[in-house]
Amino acid sequence: MVENIIFDVDGTLVDSVDEHAEAWRRSFLEFGRDVPFAHVRSQIGKGADQLLPVFFTDEELERFGKDLEEYRSKLFLKDFLPKVRAFPKVRELFERLREGGVRIALASSAKGDELKHYVKLCRIDGLFEAATSKDDADKSKPHPDIFEAALGRLGRPDVSTTAVVGDTPYDAIAAGKLRLPTVGVLCGGFAARDLEAAGCRVLMKDPAELLERYEASPRTWPWGEAGLNAAPEDEEPR
Repeated sequence: MVENIIFDVDGTLVDSVDEHAEAWRRSFLEFGRDVPFAHVRSQIGKGADQLLPVFFTDEELERFGKDLEEYRSKLFLKDFLPKVRAFPKVRELFERLREGGVRIALASSAKGDELKHYVKLCRIDGLFEAATSKDDADKSKPHPDIFEAALGRLGRPDVSTTAVVGDTPYDAIAAGKLRLPTVGVLCGGFAARDLEAAGCRVLMKDPAELLERYEASPRTWPWGEAGLNAAPEDEEPR
């Protein structure tokens, strides 16, 4: 039985992936790089430290990387953060999990102020034990730092009692490095095949389906009757 859940936030609890992608795309244009929206979107889920090297050389980032990050941050806060909305049933999901004794942590690459805004949008203040943000990780996903920090905030529970919920392949890869199984949600817009290839053990549509499945079978949630039998014990972490 799962006793601890670590939730990603962007694309998992709030509908923000397109907004992040467009903010990056416009920022790239400002610094002379025209990148198709779909290419930028495919990298959302990484923090700037892992995303920017996909599109710029080390020399370019040395010259204007910090300026680009600052420009994007201001642009996102001004033009895109107000458009972000919570997915349905997030509060109800958190309330029900806590009623069932499940401990919850948030693990986000967002800045602290953005994370506070998302918590308010979802109406989940006081419904989780711990939260980590960009400042709690040296490297962003697909590195495991943010999930390692979340585990620490939860008191380092056994990974056999803990699961991650995320919307990107980078969530699953990062969690896999700590041997944490991942439930993939499709509401972030990533393809099911990409989530499965990255290591997601179960796929669900969104938080509303997570709640529906929990109500139906809390003792075997989220894996179902088969449990984690599909995951070999000797599987190598990514």
